[in-house]
Amino acid sequence: MTDDARGCVVALFGATGLGKTEVAVALAERLGAEIVVADSMQVYRGLPILTNQPSAELMARARFHLVGFVDPRDEWSVAAYAEAAHAAIDDILARGVPVVVEGGSGLYLRAALGRLTFAGRPDPALRRALEAAWARDPDGVLAELRSLDPVTAARVDAANPRRVVRALEAVRVLGRPLAAAERGALWRLPERYPHRLVALEPERARLRERVDARVQAMLAAGALDEVRSARAAGPLSRTVTQAIGVRELLGVLDGELTLEQAAAAMRSRTHALVRRQLTWMRKLPEALREPVEGRPPDEVAAALLARVTG
Repeated sequence: MTDDARGCVVALFGATGLGKTEVAVALAERLGAEIVVADSMQVYRGLPILTNQPSAELMARARFHLVGFVDPRDEWSVAAYAEAAHAAIDDILARGVPVVVEGGSGLYLRAALGRLTFAGRPDPALRRALEAAWARDPDGVLAELRSLDPVTAARVDAANPRRVVRALEAVRVLGRPLAAAERGALWRLPERYPHRLVALEPERARLRERVDARVQAMLAAGALDEVRSARAAGPLSRTVTQAIGVRELLGVLDGELTLEQAAAAMRSRTHALVRRQLTWMRKLPEALREPVEGRPPDEVAAALLARVTG
């Protein structure tokens, strides 16, 4: 590691199934860096298969932060993540060590690197009231959100009660529409850490095959038993049930779905996630673009090292 690389922050963004963790490890080894994971679900312990946490072999090669430290019965949020990520990055940089921030969530990656503002603390009573309103009249809740903040209403997944309720709660707490303009300019917000941003470019046709193979590998590795064990320890949080595969495999355990139906739903949700990730990727400003298909992680990391430290 050169003196110029000390204290640097490199952010890797890539789609699910692309192999970005392997690239992050190879790059961290070359930089002498530690890795901060920008992911909303890898924070949960007890679900390493479904949340695709780094393997033991990868964790032996590089030091990872923000993986498997939250109880699956606890709620989690981007605000909580930002606080934890900033503490981790501050500590690493204070030791003179470079940081690789790696993830497939544009919002969580930006929360780690920038200075996001949040609408305020959740209001449990308001949330319960809105959840009850959704149960009675989901169209009415959607209509209120559209009336108060049409831009956010157009962006939110109207079929996802949790997202709709959270959005309306935030608008009510804030007392005005969410910062739609700020959302569109997410990557132009003030930086907390100067960094080099890298977008790992996939070959889209192969990526779909990778996603399907990954779902099958998760099931073969024991994902169903993982969910069974997690639930046996107590009711799972609403947040953790949003992880792809948790809700579907709970349905299998409850006799509502067959394993084949759950696998199909998992593949469908993952493909939808990849489409959102690729949309994020197109919006990343001034990102270094690096193709990864057909190249071993070491080769990609070597090319990136030359670009980020050159």
